[in-house]
Amino acid sequence: MSISGSIRFEKNDFDQFRQFLENESGIVLGDNKQYLVASRLRKIMQEADLHDLKDLLSKVKFNGRLKERVIDAMTTNETLWFRDKHPYRILKEIIFPEFVSQKKSSLRIWSAACSSGQEPYSMSMMVDEYNRTNPGKRVNQAQILATDLSSEILEQAKRGSYEKLALARGLDADLQKRYFTENPDASWTVNRDIKSRVDFRSLNLLSSYASLGKFDIIFCRNVLIYFSAEQKQDILTRLGRQLNPNGYLVIGATESLTGLNHIYEMIQCRPGLIYKLK
Repeated sequence: MSISGSIRFEKNDFDQFRQFLENESGIVLGDNKQYLVASRLRKIMQEADLHDLKDLLSKVKFNGRLKERVIDAMTTNETLWFRDKHPYRILKEIIFPEFVSQKKSSLRIWSAACSSGQEPYSMSMMVDEYNRTNPGKRVNQAQILATDLSSEILEQAKRGSYEKLALARGLDADLQKRYFTENPDASWTVNRDIKSRVDFRSLNLLSSYASLGKFDIIFCRNVLIYFSAEQKQDILTRLGRQLNPNGYLVIGATESLTGLNHIYEMIQCRPGLIYKLK
């Protein structure tokens, strides 16, 4: 038996918790992550008067709210505005002009791991920025679907309100002034026209996407690292089925599409790269 904080870990129970987490969310937890589990679940277990993972695992089978809280706690929601910058520059300078030249009546975008909303709101701001500098070649209708596994983080994203410290992570002062309104409590809220393009929904990437419809652009960034190799292949294959002809997939800077060159063509944008449906 090993002890991590006030939570007891029997190896067999920890292994069963890892399997539970992978089955329910796709998150693959390393065998040396006892401290991470303890730090994220301590408050939940104390409130539920649970003292070990065996108790927790027996309770989550019959308590949907507890299961949801556990998965929310174990989901990493690290994000910032315009993360890595290049994907948003590529949207504005390459992808938007291409779709405008095709005279598409609307543009559908999917933010497939939206976390607390920075990614889809950054996309929406890029639509405005493109239209502002290209008044004769506007993206007239852009619809952004933003999904995440964590219901708690989605509620935060829907509110669209952020503390000043969170805004400072990747958002420059001009964009803050243009697209946010300051609140009496010193937080800032995304303006209504930016929020109106974004529809937030709960979705597990291991579940079906068929009901979502087709998209012109899919952002699935910095989330694939939490899945097994087999799950990654499955997710990326199914994402391809949700793209319209000539649609684009954008993944994280450290992620790759190994073994899927029959589905996607790599496009070098120098700097940055994207993938186009073949």
